[in-house]
Amino acid sequence: MEEMGHTNPLSTGVKRSRLDSGNKVAVVLGAQWGDEGKGKVVDLLATESDIVCRCQGGNNAGHTVVVEGTEYDFHLLPSGIINTKCISLIGNGVVIHLPGLFEEIDKNEKKGLKGWEKRLVISDRAHIVFDFHQALDGMQELQRQAQEGKNIGTTKKGIGPTYCCKASRTGLRICDLLADFKEFSTKFKSLAQQYQSMYPLLKVDVEGELKKLKEYAERIRPMVRDGVYFMYDAIHGPPKKILVEGANAALLDIDFGTYPFVTSSNCTVGGVCTGLGIPPAYIGDVYGVSKAYTTRVGIGAFPTEQVNAIGELLQTRGHEVGVTTGRKRRCGWLDLVILRYAHMINGFTAIALTKLDILDVLDEIKVAIAYKLNGKRIPHFPANMEVLQKVDVEYEVFPGWKTDTSAARKWNDLPPKAQNYIRFVENHIVKWVGVGKSRECMIQMF
Repeated sequence: MEEMGHTNPLSTGVKRSRLDSGNKVAVVLGAQWGDEGKGKVVDLLATESDIVCRCQGGNNAGHTVVVEGTEYDFHLLPSGIINTKCISLIGNGVVIHLPGLFEEIDKNEKKGLKGWEKRLVISDRAHIVFDFHQALDGMQELQRQAQEGKNIGTTKKGIGPTYCCKASRTGLRICDLLADFKEFSTKFKSLAQQYQSMYPLLKVDVEGELKKLKEYAERIRPMVRDGVYFMYDAIHGPPKKILVEGANAALLDIDFGTYPFVTSSNCTVGGVCTGLGIPPAYIGDVYGVSKAYTTRVGIGAFPTEQVNAIGELLQTRGHEVGVTTGRKRRCGWLDLVILRYAHMINGFTAIALTKLDILDVLDEIKVAIAYKLNGKRIPHFPANMEVLQKVDVEYEVFPGWKTDTSAARKWNDLPPKAQNYIRFVENHIVKWVGVGKSRECMIQMF
């Protein structure tokens, strides 16, 4: 604190702004249940970013980015890795499966990704996903199926068990792997033992996994940094464009999502601060990404789901299959109740509406505007899943535009009925409208 005196802002009641200086961080977040096309929006922004960061989740995310006709799939790597002028940071809130990371790198190298090792930075505080976390994830899903007749529908990538480990303070981090390996081995063995005593059917090849981990340790060593200092320098150094790529989405958030059918991290805006170690005042634009309809992978309530010809049409026309799991996605109408809810939590400064072109063939298009219980509108998004399963949906119905929008590149190229649909959603500020898979297919609105 500065010396107490007449200039002290506390004594004058004048709020002193400490944060005028510094680079703000732009954030891209999913506003539905994931798979909204965040990768593409990130890619749009990453072309002019200096740093792109991941702050939560693991390789349960799947982002597809198309550059010059080549389709790259990213799970752990920030999508900014294709930009040769950009540093990609995997933050402390991310959980890292090292074999998965290198497999992903190898796949993308074959497609032409080069020089990534000079552009990738990994936080030393990130927790490690071990093979036995993945094995356990699969076992727990089978167990849930057997006991309750339903599972959560996880990606079986070991993400949940790793965050469990982190919360129960038995987890191991990148900094542990790079310190004394003997010490690390001891901790790893006792963790494996602990898991095997709880889950007798769990097989762990302790020596085999340690041998691999030792090799990975040397491969990542040059990329590992203290993420807090790295971000502090990035924010307070020379002008830079910093972008954070959210994985998963608002309704999969461990706190605010459709619990228990959620992921195990905070994929709303708060996860950016805790997952990178930055103060909230440095968060600038927050872009929400939403499809022009709704999809969901796995199980859990989905009020606007269309288990009919409409749902099938959206699924086939939209190629709605999970990047990470290959599962068919469930499809339904756009739901403004969940968008509004996501906006309350994240404070979006703009929303990108993607895949509008998928709706091109429909005669009429519906948008959910409210939920009802026993004929009465409910003013909030229900926390309880049984309640959410029971709601009736109130729709606004729009005539379809029945025109191909995939060639549209600016607002005026869109048919009036499509403009009308977007304007309706525009109480939720839309900035880009997606009409196709590649970069050019994003229409900027303001």
